[in-house]
Amino acid sequence: MISPSGRVTAILRRANALIVGLTLLLSGPLAYAQTVSTNPAAVPSFKKLDSIEARVQGCVTCHGQQGQGTGNGYFPRIAGKPAGYLYNQLVAFRDGTRSYPPMNYLVAYLPDSYLKEIAAHFAAQRPAFSPRSTVPVDPAVTARGQTLATAGDAAKGVPACIACHGAQLTGMQPGIPGLAGLRPAYVVGQLTRWRVGERRAAEPDCMKRIASRLSDTDITAVAAWLSQQTPPKEASPEPSNLVRMPLACGSQR
Repeated sequence: MISPSGRVTAILRRANALIVGLTLLLSGPLAYAQTVSTNPAAVPSFKKLDSIEARVQGCVTCHGQQGQGTGNGYFPRIAGKPAGYLYNQLVAFRDGTRSYPPMNYLVAYLPDSYLKEIAAHFAAQRPAFSPRSTVPVDPAVTARGQTLATAGDAAKGVPACIACHGAQLTGMQPGIPGLAGLRPAYVVGQLTRWRVGERRAAEPDCMKRIASRLSDTDITAVAAWLSQQTPPKEASPEPSNLVRMPLACGSQR
């Protein structure tokens, strides 16, 4: 007779196999080939079947074996981000409040306990950052991006990125992600989604208020400047600091 824990393990194994299959199917052969060819660390691999490393293999094709990201700039680094932030995103993908079909299908039937385990696993990882991919940017654009990131724009009611995302852009516990190491295409995509209401956070949604005040030029500028910054080694989120935050954010409750 199979014990209750054995049945759970069997279910998770089947779910993991399904996840890997869905990932490959939904990402398509071309996208998968591109991901693998640019980062061998994205190839599914694990040593022990009954382990968290095995259960997260559905994630690594896009996010890397340790969550370090891949050569595809649209799949972000998730390693070292606060576990609370990662868990909130997984729940949002599962429940459909954040829309990205491959992720929605990937986590559709996973319980809270499993999502918390995945979030804690990647939050604890500290892989090296990928080399920055620099592209020529008008110095005036870079300067505007630096201003928005480090000082904000009081006239538009836009606080500095570092006020919430940390002086070194490594995030803040428990629910604010680091921006270090993100590629500009991803930053532009997420800020735009927030501005048009496709992406949401717990109320009060501070990012919705901020993104709605940014122009296309502002978004391009801040994404360009962020991509030029060298991430710190062993980047970790800062402790929670509600006093320092310029706006109330539901993700910090």
